[in-house]
Amino acid sequence: MLPRSPLKIILTLTLTLTLTLLSPSRAEEGKSLKPSPKDKCPVCGMFVAKYQDFLAEVIFSDGTHALFDGAKDMFRYALNMKKYNPAKKPGDIARVYVTDYYDLAPIDGLLAFYVTGSDVYGPMGRELIPFKREADARGFMKDHKGGALLTFQGVTADILKGLD
Repeated sequence: MLPRSPLKIILTLTLTLTLTLLSPSRAEEGKSLKPSPKDKCPVCGMFVAKYQDFLAEVIFSDGTHALFDGAKDMFRYALNMKKYNPAKKPGDIARVYVTDYYDLAPIDGLLAFYVTGSDVYGPMGRELIPFKREADARGFMKDHKGGALLTFQGVTADILKGLD
């Protein structure tokens, strides 16, 4: 085996690190936008910056986005885009972020676990409480009288009505 030059090793490591950091899974995780004091939830009209512990976000493929004061309003929006944003279709959604209840960090809303029926309330009352890890969601259910554990696909308009 031929010895490698230090410059070649440095270039190889730099390229590897750059590709790793720019890969979609790493680049998108935890990169939701920070709300400004003027950002309002398109569903309820509340200013979302006050509620960063419950913040949710939809990012569209054209780079536009919508911020929400909680996962419940984000789902209302996503399930009824004709009402809230008729210029967009569900297929235009590129990413969804919600805030993990324990870590208070943005997580992929499409992969999150949501607890309903708990004794924890969000800015708009009864809320879907998101978690990155299923084990955390199950522990939360025990500690806070959760009613059901759902995935993104399991949240329906009827479930949202039950939270009113």
